[in-house]
Amino acid sequence: MLPLSGIRVVAIEQAVAAPYCSRQLADLGADVIKVERPDGGDFARDYDGALNGLSAYFAWLNRGKRSIALDLKTPAGRRALATLLHRADVFVHNLAPGAIERLGCGYDDLLANCPRLIWCGLTGSGPNGPYRDRKAYDLLVQAEAGVIAMTGSPAAPAKAGVSSADIAAGGFAYSSILAALLARANHGKGDRIDISMLESLIEWMTPTLYHFHGTGQVPTRAGVRHHMVVPYGAYACADGQVLLSVQNDREWRRFCDRVLADPALAADPNFQTNAARVARRAELEALIERQFASRTVAQVVALLEAADLPSASLNDVAAVWNHAQLAARDRRRSVPSPVGVIPALLPPHNIKGAPPRMAAVPALGEHTDEIMAEFGIEP
Repeated sequence: MLPLSGIRVVAIEQAVAAPYCSRQLADLGADVIKVERPDGGDFARDYDGALNGLSAYFAWLNRGKRSIALDLKTPAGRRALATLLHRADVFVHNLAPGAIERLGCGYDDLLANCPRLIWCGLTGSGPNGPYRDRKAYDLLVQAEAGVIAMTGSPAAPAKAGVSSADIAAGGFAYSSILAALLARANHGKGDRIDISMLESLIEWMTPTLYHFHGTGQVPTRAGVRHHMVVPYGAYACADGQVLLSVQNDREWRRFCDRVLADPALAADPNFQTNAARVARRAELEALIERQFASRTVAQVVALLEAADLPSASLNDVAAVWNHAQLAARDRRRSVPSPVGVIPALLPPHNIKGAPPRMAAVPALGEHTDEIMAEFGIEP
């Protein structure tokens, strides 16, 4: 019995944000019914064919769900959707603002007949305001939220390499739904949840916004380093780069003493605090790289580990796929899919008494007949 066993979720979703939310609900036992267009379904199905013809994004976001193909432009399709929603616990959707309401499935439309329904809409910028109707793809939201302005080198901005706006919104939707389910268990009522990609990503930007608010200074892009902490990031050695992090003044003193072999540097007022080190970033980072220039990455990492200071490898995608920690913690699984068995990684819920359900990635409309029979829906 998984934590969400017995919970039924109806999802009208596409791409990343809403599917990321609902897949996590499926992992924990919810019955997620994914409503798709008969003429192609979720457009993420066609992003690529990386997995023997199956889209990498679709495979990641949709395992454990049941797919029903409904033409919501027809009266029969809308009646079928209404039947599903009347017996659902959660409704997740991320169509353009106003589209759900035009289907007669707005929160106010459903409230009278579905008082226990938890209605969760994901949009780019929210259901109102001047940005309501703007297209909200991940790249665009990263730009609008300031993430691109903070990412990359001083010479050039860059987008984050993962779908950070989608993932942030999907994560907030998932946690909000869990909170609403808990509240419903106490008072018996459903609720409305509105999740904005823009607001979700701006939440992640809060420390940077606070820095600007408190100092009036806009932090600069720092590449593979940190714009608010020094030393933190990638530093050149004789045969490559080492990634290290010095988070506080105690670690700074240990770094000077046991890694740089220069304990007097820790007491230098020019570098004694993080604020001072940030102010003299260029001078300090040049000093560190001069010290590292005659040492290999392995030698510097050994010094860092002996000093109990954190370090990391700058892994590429292939190295992550073969990461020793994944093997040591037995994180790999296999799941069925329309193109055969594919690999999957356990989600990081890690609830001891509730191992996640690692079920199949559905084909388009694979469960249409099954679901219609289950709900008594006429073809």
